[in-house]
Amino acid sequence: MRRAAILPLLLVLAGCDRPAPATHGGIVSTNPCADQMLVSLVEPDRIAAISHYSQDPTATSLPPEVARRYRVTAGTAEEVIALRPDLVVTSTFTPAATRAAYERAGLNVLLFDSPTTIAASKAQILELARAVDRPGRGQAMVARIDQALAATKPTDAARPSALLYISGDLVTGRGTLLDELMTHVGLRDAAADYGLQHTGRLPLETILGDPPQLIMAPEFSTRESAIRTRVLTYRTRQAAFPRNLVNCGGPTIIPAVQTLAAIRQQVLE
Repeated sequence: MRRAAILPLLLVLAGCDRPAPATHGGIVSTNPCADQMLVSLVEPDRIAAISHYSQDPTATSLPPEVARRYRVTAGTAEEVIALRPDLVVTSTFTPAATRAAYERAGLNVLLFDSPTTIAASKAQILELARAVDRPGRGQAMVARIDQALAATKPTDAARPSALLYISGDLVTGRGTLLDELMTHVGLRDAAADYGLQHTGRLPLETILGDPPQLIMAPEFSTRESAIRTRVLTYRTRQAAFPRNLVNCGGPTIIPAVQTLAAIRQQVLE
C-alpha cells in the first residue's frame, strides 16, 4: 500500500525536470523570409510576433505598412520563450544555443534554410502551410507562383547579359534563387564572365573594360552603386531592382520574376 501511494508522487516529481510545452501562444517567426509567407497563410491574430528584420527596409520582403501591424522580436531565446508560442519558425542561421533553449523550453520549432532554387522555395511554402494547418492556402500560393513563372517565360531566343547587384559591390552569381529567376526570364547571369562563380564582390574596375548589356541594382544607392551608375551611364543599360525583392523567395518570387521580365523587355526594345 505504501509503495503504491509513493509511485504516483515519484512520477510527478520526475516530470518537473522538463518544462511543459508552450501552448496557445500563437506563432512566432524569427525568420524574415517566413514572415512574408506567414502573413499570407494565416489570420493576423495567429501571429504573436515576427522578426525585427521585417521592419528594416534593407532586409524586409514585406510592405512597411504590413510589417508595422505586428509585434517584433530580436529573436533572443528569452523573448521568444516568454511569448509561449505554439510554433516558432526560425532559421538555420539561428545560434545553436538559442535553438537548444527553445528545445529545453519544450517549444515546437520549424527550421528553414535559405532556398537556392524555385523548387526548394515552393517546398518551404507547402511545409509551412501544413505546419500552420493551412495546406490549401499553401497550394494556392504555389499555384500563383507557377502562373507568374509561366507568364514570364520568354518566347524568343535573346539572352542579354546581366549583373544583379544586391548591395554595393555584392553581386549575385550562380547557384542562387535570383540567378535561377534571371535565367528563367531570359537573362544570362554574367557573373561568371568576370571569374565569379557564386555570390561575391565584383567592383567596377573588374567589369569596366567589358561591361554587360544590363546592370540591375537596388534603389537604395550606396557609394559604390552611385559611382558605377555615373561611369557606365553611356556604356550599358541600368535598371532599379527593388531591395525588397532581393531578400527572400516564397511569394516574393512573383513580383521578382515580373520585374526581371519587364526589365529584360526594356533592354530588347
